[in-house]
Formats: sequence, C-alpha cells, structure tokens
Amino acid sequence: MKPREIRLSTTPTPEAIAELRLGDVVYLDGLMYTAREGVYMRALEERANIPMELPRDSAANFHCSPAASIREDGSFSLGAVTATASFRFAKWLPEWMEKTGAKLIIGKGGMTSKDYKSYFVPNGAIYLTTVGYGTGALLGRGVENVEAVHWNKELGLAQAMWVLKCNRMGPFIVASDLNGDCLFERENAKTAENLARVYEGTKPAVLKRFGETDDRSDELI
Repeated sequence: MKPREIRLSTTPTPEAIAELRLGDVVYLDGLMYTAREGVYMRALEERANIPMELPRDSAANFHCSPAASIREDGSFSLGAVTATASFRFAKWLPEWMEKTGAKLIIGKGGMTSKDYKSYFVPNGAIYLTTVGYGTGALLGRGVENVEAVHWNKELGLAQAMWVLKCNRMGPFIVASDLNGDCLFERENAKTAENLARVYEGTKPAVLKRFGETDDRSDELI
C-alpha cells in the first residue's frame, strides 16, 4: 500500500500530530531551526537566552549541519541540508522539548521506543527521519530562505542555530507516534522473522574482529 503524503506545518496543532501514523511521508512548511549539541549545551547547560520565540516561531528542531556559508555581504549560501544521527543528542531532548515546546524532532536513524515513550510521548512530540543517504541536496530544495544564523561566533557554522524557511521540505518519514511506537523496531521485527530461514544451511561465520557476532539479529552499536 502506498504511504500517505502529508503537508505539515512546523508549528503543528496537537490534532495534526495525532493524525500522523508510522510510515507516513511528511513535507514541512514554515520555519525550522537546527539545534544539536552546541545549541543544547549553550541553552541548557550554560543557560543562554534562546534567540527565538519558541514554540511560537517554530516547533521543529532539525538535527542538521547545513552545507552552507556566509558571504562577505552577510547573505547566506546554502546548498544541502544533511541530517545527523539523533541518538547522539538523546540526553538533552527531554529538557529541550520541555523548555522550547518542540513537537517535531527531525534527524537520521531515530531512537528506541523506550526513548520515544520516555521523552517524546510526555511532550506530545514525534520523530521524523530522513530518507536514506544522499538526500541533502533534495532537502535543500525545500529551503526557501535562510532567515537567520544565531550563535555563529560562539559555536561556528556547523553548530550554530540556523533558522530556515521551508516550503514543502522533505520527504521525511514518521518514525515514532504519540504511543511511542517505533517504525524501525516494527520493520526490523518483520525482517527478523525470516532471518533463520534465509541463513539456513550456511556455515558459521569466522569471527575475528571486535563486535562480530554470528547472531543475524544482533547488532553492535
């Protein structure tokens, strides 16, 4: 069955979020901001004032380092926006969502259902994942304008807080819902059902490197 395609505001209503289902394809409209460890540490640990009115201006936090630069005249050049792995920032997310009212956390790879149930569900938030690798230029087409870059001097371009005006930016995939269910865990469970049959009759692996395992359902992170 073809997945649903949904246009979603970056300041979504609770009703709009509640309508989302795992696997839905989402395109975003409105202001989105980038925030990763540099922003989290400055705002949450150093208690610096966040230079945006959140969540009024935006409730969409993208874990991203834009492929961008600031020209001599102060204007911005932005080509691609490539997501980074969100599990790296999990420890900051509960306080960030509570402080900023973020409802859409966007990134790569997702987190576990335990994280979603513990962090996201109490804050009425969901996770959107990017679609595979190599989509940075595609996502960049959905950026209509760079509205501002905050904390560039303090954090540098990669860690700064970029504010992007989006017009049908995507595609993103709904990877968690308001129940805390996880798309990756659901699909992995389906795949795991057939692993034993797929590898039936094969010889055991020769294990020589750290982290290798002969359990086809196991993974070392």
